[in-house]
Amino acid sequence: MNAKDLLIALFVPLSWGLGFAAAKAGLGHFPPLLLMSLRFFLSSMLIVWFFPIPKEYLIKIFYISFVSATLQYGLTFSGLNILDTSTASLLIQTEVVFGIVTAAVFLREFPTKKQLIGILLACCGTIVLLGTPSVEGKAIGAILVLSGAFCWALGQVMVRGLNGKVNGFTLICWIGIFSSPQMFLMSCLIDGNPIPFILTASFIDWFTVIYLGIVMTVLGYGAWFYILSKHPMPVAMPFLLLIPVSAILGAVLFLNEVPSIDVIFGGSIIITGIAIILIEPKIFFKLIRR
Repeated sequence: MNAKDLLIALFVPLSWGLGFAAAKAGLGHFPPLLLMSLRFFLSSMLIVWFFPIPKEYLIKIFYISFVSATLQYGLTFSGLNILDTSTASLLIQTEVVFGIVTAAVFLREFPTKKQLIGILLACCGTIVLLGTPSVEGKAIGAILVLSGAFCWALGQVMVRGLNGKVNGFTLICWIGIFSSPQMFLMSCLIDGNPIPFILTASFIDWFTVIYLGIVMTVLGYGAWFYILSKHPMPVAMPFLLLIPVSAILGAVLFLNEVPSIDVIFGGSIIITGIAIILIEPKIFFKLIRR
């Protein structure tokens, strides 16, 4: 991996991790569903002009958008609205565990012994994290984030049903086109009239929407798809382990949220478990030196 690709690979977890801190700031004004609706409206409107309409797969993408975007982001960011950024960003890493479990149940793709060890370790870390003072009295927030992680995993199983016939950017674009009005309508039902939130939003609030829509979604996924097109999965996937690290740094720097030792300990166990699942050390270090 050359220096340019390494920087692009590092940009992905940085942009996505800082997105947790940005979203947490935005949730101080916007309700979760409205914030995500604005995010996906912005991102999809920016890129829809450059990709063909996947006419044969629109119905499937509609269902995928409801599960992997509307439900997932609605649940995850509703949980983030309750929990601190560090805890939420660590709990969301369980989506890898849910991904393996759902693949085994629905696709009959069974985990290896190494992956089972990683799953066990990640589950232990999750239990430790759920027992920390940062989650005390906020169990509903943790349940929402974990439910969001499960919806993400279920959505990935549904994406597999497309058999690779829709490219990544087209899929992200049309998921956004479908999910944005879904989340807007749900926000209207749950949170009431969205117009006052939109009209009274400050520059910082709109900057959050711009960051989530452009940097986190368009640029972040663009960088990710570039890395996947240039390098094999065993090289690309381990970089995602840096997402909670950048999320925690963002929370400390911009939100003055300092995670407790208990959170760091439980989170470290989760990340170690996920690392065991994702990383093939010999392959990773051999390929990254190329």
